[in-house]
Amino acid sequence: MPNNGLIPRLLWTALTVIVLTLFFNGLLYQYLPNILQSDYFSDKNRQEKSEPRVVQARGNLAEDEKSTIELFENSRDSVVFITTRQRVMDAWSRNIFSVPSGTGSGFIWDDLGHIITNLHVIKGASEAIVRLADGRDYKASLVGASPAHDIAVLKIGIGFQRPAPVPLGSSHDLKVGQKVFAIGNPFGLDWTLTTGIVSALDRSLPGSDGRTIDNLIQTDAAINPGNSGGPLLDSAGRLIGINTAIYSPSGASAGIGFSVPVDTVNRVVPQIISRGKYIRPALGITVDGKLNNRLIERLKVSGVVILTISPGSAADSAGLKGATMTPEGNIVANDIIVAVEQKPVDSVEKLLARIDGYKVGDTIQLTVLRKGEEIVVPVTLQPGE
Repeated sequence: MPNNGLIPRLLWTALTVIVLTLFFNGLLYQYLPNILQSDYFSDKNRQEKSEPRVVQARGNLAEDEKSTIELFENSRDSVVFITTRQRVMDAWSRNIFSVPSGTGSGFIWDDLGHIITNLHVIKGASEAIVRLADGRDYKASLVGASPAHDIAVLKIGIGFQRPAPVPLGSSHDLKVGQKVFAIGNPFGLDWTLTTGIVSALDRSLPGSDGRTIDNLIQTDAAINPGNSGGPLLDSAGRLIGINTAIYSPSGASAGIGFSVPVDTVNRVVPQIISRGKYIRPALGITVDGKLNNRLIERLKVSGVVILTISPGSAADSAGLKGATMTPEGNIVANDIIVAVEQKPVDSVEKLLARIDGYKVGDTIQLTVLRKGEEIVVPVTLQPGE
């Protein structure tokens, strides 16, 4: 019959349609299940989907969160934002212009309007503007600085509503692992809080002027350009350091920051305020870093060779002996300082850092290697240059 092939074709066509329908329905169910809803494209459904979700109750903040929030709110007003300007001369017109040169941080030291920051924050600037947390701006004057510690003291004329100074803590009893908090203005982002821990103590770092800054606190709290001069606080909100530098190949925070310890700050700043500069304690001896390295290598000892003694100095009064020179021009070491108050010294930089931990007039015990034997010599520190 002519229709014998029609029925099979119809059956195969129907079967193909059913299979394809099931296949595409499976795809929609797997990847776009909402489309299978009968009212998916209706106005009512679109209106229901635009409703805000219900906010879940959070509950109480954790205790450490509460303490961090309280610390920031209590300390924020004591931190300042410093912007500096620099005078430049136009090479063609010879006119002098004042242009922005940088930003940094600082904090209020006392009720007299003294502001503490890093020296490198204001170095080379012709003027500095201090902005308080409430938005007030003040032109600051430079009181003095200590390049050896990268500390500068500014002063502003605060009238009414003086912000409170940062509470003072201590750094000699810090422990690696305890929490720290840094407040500053990284990249100009004002009043930023970062947290971390004390990563290490008694670090040394070359300063911008070639001097070595010693006894630094190392922290992993994020410190970036603009944080310099801001306070490093402990969990009680007390000042324990000034954020001063970072180690970073990229220029941004790499988890290694450094702070000048507050014990150093509290020793240096009062002198700067009263005298305009910091007078370092000294022994009255002459030492030389490069020459010392060669001498101790030759002598197979660790310490600092005293080269000369200033007549009438603290070292002279204590009976210390300088090196002598042979007719052939060779240096013969007599006294080699190996420790200060039982803390070893192995370089000129370390000796100066150990002595800098004391004040003029303090008597310290030097351990001296003389003719192969160690002796202890008390020395009363004198003013240095």
